[in-house]
Amino acid sequence: MASHTAQVRTIGDLRGAAGRLEALLNTGLPTASMCALVCHPHPAGGGTMHNKVVYHAMKAIAAFGLPVLRFNFRGVGLSEGEFAGGVGEQDDVRIALDWLHRNTGLPILFAGFSFGCHVGLRACCGDPRVAGLIALGLPIEAEGRRYAYEFLPQCTASKLFLTGSDDPYAPRFVQQRVIETAPDPKRASWIEGADHFFQGTPASPESKLPVMRAEVSSWVADTFALRQHSF
Repeated sequence: MASHTAQVRTIGDLRGAAGRLEALLNTGLPTASMCALVCHPHPAGGGTMHNKVVYHAMKAIAAFGLPVLRFNFRGVGLSEGEFAGGVGEQDDVRIALDWLHRNTGLPILFAGFSFGCHVGLRACCGDPRVAGLIALGLPIEAEGRRYAYEFLPQCTASKLFLTGSDDPYAPRFVQQRVIETAPDPKRASWIEGADHFFQGTPASPESKLPVMRAEVSSWVADTFALRQHSF
């Protein structure tokens, strides 16, 4: 496999209505046929673009040589503005989609974890620039917050739903009913012995992040006929 030096760049021109959004771009290969956006979990729980699930998802996608953009939602880290209840955060996702489209012109693969998954799906579903969607830890109810997915029937891009079998924020039988409303093509997988953060459980204590990463890699390779590169 070809060797390439991976680079991470700070992005200074990602700006929305709330102001500048702190962002990082893994540059990928110049021959990339797609690019990607990865969104982080809820700020109230300490979610940032450096979250472990976000990082592992980014690494799984970047291994295919794709440029991958991560950013902090408004009010998180060095991003300007303040939390906007999920509505403004959907606009943040659209700003990131616009930036990727403007700077790469490539089809976009979206991945989001928890809250980032929810607001990202809302912003990305139906956007013709988005070729695929990865939902990690799709939340149903978390810390008193309920999440609705009435828009999923209009989400026609290829989809991966990946959740821990012991995720308290996404009971399997409830999440299955939600996923059933989404049209094909889709793949749904539950990682046994994993919690919401793809960590272990008392019965299976080892981290399940490597399993999550492998599942993401497998789906990307199968869905888009891409191959991994050595970096």
